[in-house]
Amino acid sequence: MPNKKTAVLGLFTSMLLVCATVPVWGANKNKDEETIRNATTVLRAMVVGNNVPMSILSKADCIIVLPSVKKFAVGIGGTGGRGPMTCRKGANFTGRWSAPAMYSIGGASAGFQLGGSSTDFVLLIMSPTAVNKVLNGKTKVGSDMSAAAGPGATTTGSVGGADIFTYARSSGLFAGVSLSGASLSPDDDSNQRLYGKTVSAREIVRDNTVEPTPAGAAMVSELNSKVPRR
Repeated sequence: MPNKKTAVLGLFTSMLLVCATVPVWGANKNKDEETIRNATTVLRAMVVGNNVPMSILSKADCIIVLPSVKKFAVGIGGTGGRGPMTCRKGANFTGRWSAPAMYSIGGASAGFQLGGSSTDFVLLIMSPTAVNKVLNGKTKVGSDMSAAAGPGATTTGSVGGADIFTYARSSGLFAGVSLSGASLSPDDDSNQRLYGKTVSAREIVRDNTVEPTPAGAAMVSELNSKVPRR
């Protein structure tokens, strides 16, 4: 007969699977567009609130915004969410911002945790090498590429050379929420719904083979006005 700890872990795993699967069942283009609009709101609030230093944001090659990433835990934690990624155009990432490609994030984090949270994340991808890793498929944050808490607006002097800087805005129950160990993957289904054809994340953000949707255009416009070409 399984012990209590095993039973609780099994129950949590079932709950996590349900939480991760239900949004996929209910996904449609309208919800994809809503996610991008929410991401734009998060990005605007973080920039206007000076939470993300413009000196760091201006150096980013790509940006991923993940609104309302969910994290639940009973002895072991799990994260899940999705949001748009956009990159600077041009071979050297010096141009304006591309149409967004949708990405999903998921993973587990060990720890004695109890509760739940919803956190908005902004990930700044700081090097072409890291961009390629993200575009090539499933990538583990903190393992396949280095990640660090993004420097604050009051930071002076040089900052470390992490592949990704992470900024978070949390209104949930956890302190010190981290994306370390989570995996980023292109959301191919969402991208097909948004652009009406099978298209890879690389084709969207680097090859510029599609035009942004209305929500995507608003996000791109926001970035182009706040963080213009280098």
